[in-house]
Amino acid sequence: MITAILTITALSVLFGLLLGFSAIRFHVEGDPIVDQIDSLLPQTQCGQCGFAGCRPYAKAMAQGEVQINKCPPGGEVTMIALADLLGQDPVALEDEEAAEKPKSVAYIVEEECIGCTLCIQACPVDAILGAAKSMHTVIVDECTGCELCLPPCPVECIHMHPLEDHISNWRWPFPDQAEKSMAAGNN
Repeated sequence: MITAILTITALSVLFGLLLGFSAIRFHVEGDPIVDQIDSLLPQTQCGQCGFAGCRPYAKAMAQGEVQINKCPPGGEVTMIALADLLGQDPVALEDEEAAEKPKSVAYIVEEECIGCTLCIQACPVDAILGAAKSMHTVIVDECTGCELCLPPCPVECIHMHPLEDHISNWRWPFPDQAEKSMAAGNN
């Protein structure tokens, strides 16, 4: 009887030490679901979702505090990817105006640009090139269309240009949108 008690006690101590060691050795830094959510977001850090950037929004989503439909730059594609990751049903984007707006990029009318650099400071993804008192230009492939460069421009030389449809950004319209466009074309 004493042998059995000592054996169980020894095994308990051994397993306790193994668990303690593994907790120290294999400790996970951060929340892996937050990292996965954050990797799906567009990383514009634009604040249109109501958070200071993509990471705080990802944390709030992981904790179930907010919906998956608050990211206008990510649009429907990002919302569907988030729904798949989190096992939720897709929902319409919260900002209907942003959802219906075509994907666009900033364009600077270089003849009107005074080189104030306010747009460069406002751009969260460094898509604008230029120097003080020199004209600026937008790197189209980097621009996310967040429109954060528009308000600070004192001469209003920045305009949003919609992206042309091609294979990388085209998507099927929803049935109600297709009916609206067909009805508008018949009038």
